Amino acid sequence: MKIIIINGPNLNLLGKREPEVYGDTTFDDYFSKLQFKFKEVQLEYFQSNVEGELIGKLQEAGFSHDGIVLNAAAYTHTSVGIGDAVKAIETPVVEVHISNTFSREDFRHISYISPAAKGVILGFGLQSYDLAIQSFLE
Repeated sequence: MKIIIINGPNLNLLGKREPEVYGDTTFDDYFSKLQFKFKEVQLEYFQSNVEGELIGKLQEAGFSHDGIVLNAAAYTHTSVGIGDAVKAIETPVVEVHISNTFSREDFRHISYISPAAKGVILGFGLQSYDLAIQSFLE
């Protein structure tokens, strides 16, 4: 099984950015734990702060992978283009968020990705990624 995690803007700052919301673990450290936990899965990771690069990676992985775990971060709430990319590809996408977006500002209650996603997992911290990967294995 081949799964890619695609992270959007500012998630490269995990461990430094708002630790009260996002925790104090870097994503690279967490990704190493995921690789150890899910040894039977070929896990890949991509992060970009650029909307077009995220769309390009979705299009690339969307016909070659078994699953995509997508945390588009702020683009979730603003990018029709990312939402359209998720609709256009064959690979199922699970949308994840570290925080509970519904307990935050009103604009974070809107997702352009959710309507086309296999499912949405939010509010479980970094464990949201574990749950998303498990959803592809069951």
